[in-house]
Amino acid sequence: MARKGISILKGIEADEVIALLNKAYADEWLAYYQYFIEAKVVKGIMKDGVVAELNQHAADELRHATMVADRILQLGGEPLIHPKDWFTYANCAYEAPTNPDVLKVLEQAIKGEQCAIDVYSKIAEITQGKDIVTYDIVSQILADEVEHEEDLQALYEDIQEFIDQFKLK
Repeated sequence: MARKGISILKGIEADEVIALLNKAYADEWLAYYQYFIEAKVVKGIMKDGVVAELNQHAADELRHATMVADRILQLGGEPLIHPKDWFTYANCAYEAPTNPDVLKVLEQAIKGEQCAIDVYSKIAEITQGKDIVTYDIVSQILADEVEHEEDLQALYEDIQEFIDQFKLK
């Protein structure tokens, strides 16, 4: 634990930040797995493009989990060490891709990104001016999550437009 690093916290306790980050950590692992498995089971039109996007997002979620875990450790905490705890502590629900249709998978992924945006926005609000390091980390992750939502929404709309055009012919 970095004593000087913790001393920069102003008006917030390390335990409170650790608790918030562990919930986000659980979200990141579940998001990673959701993207991973969606990329394996997705079916339908433009599947290859969707698989590439899902795999990229999975890699980003794993990178986010690493960033969050590192910050938890810097604050003297311990990241959740049992995967079963991810379901207990997560802010965002894991949705198994029981319908592998490309549009359904994208809808689930968009919903997950929107939840992540809410989570990181709240953590940013709580830590702003109180924990600059955590604030910086969650701001970086938040920017990624916003970009993910935008990418997925654009892909969804492109596929939907293609399907609509095909139906007209």
